[in-house]
Amino acid sequence: ETSIKYRAMNNKFGMIGLIFIGICMVIAVNRYKSYDRSVSVKGLCEKEVMADKVIWPLVYKVVGNDMEAIYSEITQKNNIVVEYLKSKGIPQEEISVSAPNVVDLKAERYASEERTYRYNVTSVITVASRQVEKILTLTSQQGELIAKGVTLVSGDYQYNTIYEFTGLNDIKPQMIEEATANARQVAQKFAEDSKSRLGKIKKASQGQFTVTNRDSNTPYIKNVRVVTSVDYYLR
Repeated sequence: ETSIKYRAMNNKFGMIGLIFIGICMVIAVNRYKSYDRSVSVKGLCEKEVMADKVIWPLVYKVVGNDMEAIYSEITQKNNIVVEYLKSKGIPQEEISVSAPNVVDLKAERYASEERTYRYNVTSVITVASRQVEKILTLTSQQGELIAKGVTLVSGDYQYNTIYEFTGLNDIKPQMIEEATANARQVAQKFAEDSKSRLGKIKKASQGQFTVTNRDSNTPYIKNVRVVTSVDYYLR
């Protein structure tokens, strides 16, 4: 009789143990499933910034038949342009004068008509400066050089003014932080709509930064953009 009672108690405790193990397994499976639930979102951050560097080519042409006279005129006009720039506050070290580009029109292979002038010479004086505001002012005052005998060429894509933004590393941390915060807001809204709670970050990746002109009319204003991708656990 005692043996029968002992076996019954063992069976009872064994059954309880099996039930406990089963409950633990259910909890573990549910917990595992909850960790497996996640949401992938993207966060965007955009900023408009002013260019902090400008490359400004000043281009003019001289035509003629006498190369000696042409080079003499170019030397004179180069000096006029350089002195004009210096008088406007552009230091000598920001000014560079390129060698003239000479085109012999009569030597052109496909020339079919008689040319008035044989030589077409292009001279380029380039300003590379961080005084962007000053250069913007000077580009609108180029007509002052006409009064000094120098007519600048415009509209040639080879000699466009280039505006650059070099301070990207200074604003990267803040922009990444804002993009990540934006991603979290999107994930939080998704969690609320799905009757879940937002958990920790499962995975995150930083997108590539892009710097583009805001528009074609104001190339000195740049649009900086970054998109971050973040995966969050859902509880």
